[in-house]
Amino acid sequence: MASVFESGVLLAIPLPMGYHAHSGSAGLAPPNQIPTDDTNLNPTRIYVDADACPVKDEIYRVAARHGLPVSVVAGNFIRVPADPLIERIAAGAGMDAADDWIAERAGKGDIVITSDIPLASRCVKAGCEVIAPNGKPFTEQSIGMTLAVRNLMTDLRSSGEVTGGPRSFAPRDRSTFLSALDQTIRRIQRQRADQAAPNQN
Repeated sequence: MASVFESGVLLAIPLPMGYHAHSGSAGLAPPNQIPTDDTNLNPTRIYVDADACPVKDEIYRVAARHGLPVSVVAGNFIRVPADPLIERIAAGAGMDAADDWIAERAGKGDIVITSDIPLASRCVKAGCEVIAPNGKPFTEQSIGMTLAVRNLMTDLRSSGEVTGGPRSFAPRDRSTFLSALDQTIRRIQRQRADQAAPNQN
């Protein structure tokens, strides 16, 4: 996929195979130019599954504090702050267009914010750090069971056996999310610093 501007909105269009995961608005690289050393990879990027995300303002604040770029991905137009570190992506109206855009680009060292469990599963498998808007992390250890429970509940709702949904977003979830995002960023920064140290000796 590639990104082009149209009326101030970044639109996602198909790309040839083999481009670097951080294609965003710049930085495309053919496969033979992608660095294999984690210390040389692009800076951590935060990808936001923005449709119905209740913590976008919190993400912008934390990202600004750490100087990290943010990709705000939605099916259609969404308003974002006028900040050079924040890009707005209109991925298209397809059911999984925004999910696919994120999953095709996010990689190791990146952070994905989503409550969508199938997208979280794809991103965890790609090596991303994934956090739900309530601050709950999706990990390699938890994602399999989480996905299985989600699929079971979907089947039960389809058959009419379950009518309720997940609990609503609570004020305390906002502070939990802020803490989880900040801690995740700091952990990635420490890991990269530790990996860079041997190369400087």
